[in-house]
Amino acid sequence: MSVLLFGVLLLAGCAKRDAGTWQGYLEAEFVQVGAPLPGRLETLSVAKGQRVEAGATLFALESVAERAALGEARGALRSAEARLADLEKGARPSEIAAVESQLAEARARADMAALDLSRQQQLLGATVISQDDYDRSRHASEAAAAAVAQIEANLETAKLGGRADAVASARAQAASARATVDRAEWNASQMAQAAPRGGLVFDTLYREGEYVAAGRPVVVLLPPEFLKVRFFVPEAALASVKSGGRVRVAVNGPGAPLEARVSYVSPSPEYTPPVLYNRENRAKLVFMVEAVFAGEAARDLHPGQPVDVRLAE
Repeated sequence: MSVLLFGVLLLAGCAKRDAGTWQGYLEAEFVQVGAPLPGRLETLSVAKGQRVEAGATLFALESVAERAALGEARGALRSAEARLADLEKGARPSEIAAVESQLAEARARADMAALDLSRQQQLLGATVISQDDYDRSRHASEAAAAAVAQIEANLETAKLGGRADAVASARAQAASARATVDRAEWNASQMAQAAPRGGLVFDTLYREGEYVAAGRPVVVLLPPEFLKVRFFVPEAALASVKSGGRVRVAVNGPGAPLEARVSYVSPSPEYTPPVLYNRENRAKLVFMVEAVFAGEAARDLHPGQPVDVRLAE
């Protein structure tokens, strides 16, 4: 009987966990990668279980419509910019040359009309012509001078370019066309998505040829730095665990324990199983604590793995 009791006590002692060691498990925060626009999945470039580097292409949606819209927007921008440039620089050199030629002809006619008016004035003084003849000559000279003034004004206008309000409108249209190109370029670029971080392809949620709604994740990534330890510390040992402190994490199997840094200590207690809060069962009160690994330390670990955690020495 005494031998049997000793064996039971020995087994119980072996099964009892070190008081400075706390049980826990590995928890993951996944990165879900999708496209902000809908479309048919044209290319899936990765497979579940594959490791990818940051910037690697994950998938591409069909983008025929987006590329066509981009080409149309770029054409509209070129047209708007050409119209603006035409208004800003004024008439073309050939048009200005034509106005200058008209001005030269008008000046010649004005000079001839002025000369004729001078002769008619002399003839009128000698009573060779009537007053009506002289008045017609004077009106012709004045009309020729007015024509010169009008063409000179036309020439100045041609050199100035478009009106201020027309130029301002053309600038606004060009800016709007430029914004449309920017939006079309963004839409086209979003049809293919790259890995925002390096890590494990934890899952792929669509197959090639399937339709993907806007915003729906297509690839689920698990960066190693997003794998964390979640463990539970009794109320009596909580004072020894501080945010920023170091802990040692042991995983079943060969290999040395990994070091992690405490990132979160829950302010709220938990009970397992639920019991009344009193002095007798305070030993069952635990607090959840989370710790994170540095860099690639947790690269080969998996979510859900049980671990043992203790304070780093």
